[in-house]
Amino acid sequence: MDSSKNPIGLFDSGIGGTSIWREINNLLPNEDTIYLADSKNAPYGQKSKEEILHLSIKNTEFLLEQNCKLIVVACNTATTNAIKELREKYSIPFIGIEPAIKPAALQTKTGTVGILATKGTLNSELFHKTVAGLHDIKIMEQVGFGLVQLIEEGKLGSAELDTLLEQYLKPMIEANIDCLVLGCSHYPYLIPQIKKILPTHVKIIDSGEAVARQTKKILEKNSLINKDNDNAKQVFYTNANPSVLQMIIGSSYKVNESDF
Repeated sequence: MDSSKNPIGLFDSGIGGTSIWREINNLLPNEDTIYLADSKNAPYGQKSKEEILHLSIKNTEFLLEQNCKLIVVACNTATTNAIKELREKYSIPFIGIEPAIKPAALQTKTGTVGILATKGTLNSELFHKTVAGLHDIKIMEQVGFGLVQLIEEGKLGSAELDTLLEQYLKPMIEANIDCLVLGCSHYPYLIPQIKKILPTHVKIIDSGEAVARQTKKILEKNSLINKDNDNAKQVFYTNANPSVLQMIIGSSYKVNESDF
């Protein structure tokens, strides 16, 4: 049976993974996509590994019911805490998203890299393994307490976000970072505010483009590329705050409310 016409599924703890969806949609415009925003349970970053795994399985089951041919775990916390188990449990391909620490380590001139991420990502075994392999690079880790909540409340550009970002980024600037890794799929929406705080020479690195390229590669490897689709459908589901998701994706798309 030809599964190439089936949609790509994506899930996140909320609206943040739309930053990943956008890159995938730009690179693969012929693909149908289904995006799942589990905003009712955001943020995942403060939850236990068991809770994150339970929610990731629930989201995966919903997307499998929609006949998705591949699932993108568009959440750093869910990837670092659950993707191994998801790959063992289900037969379809999974694409994960993790902080782009290795590219930052290759690009740094000062030898100091900052990472802004959730507690769940920074505490994960996968993240510790990645960092352990980097020698002679100083990694400044900062948990972005409160950032996801404010983004989920639609407060982009707010003074509250500015205050938190100043607090989190100033010590990194003082430590002479020249790369800042955004370790949460929500954080690319903060780039305009982050740029106002960081010196211009500091490079901001996120994983979106790399995830899109990997998605294309895995689709090609499994003969799942949809080549004949001039009218691709982009479907969005959320279980809370539909107006915020609508604001992020724009009026061209419809947001469906579902208690998945």
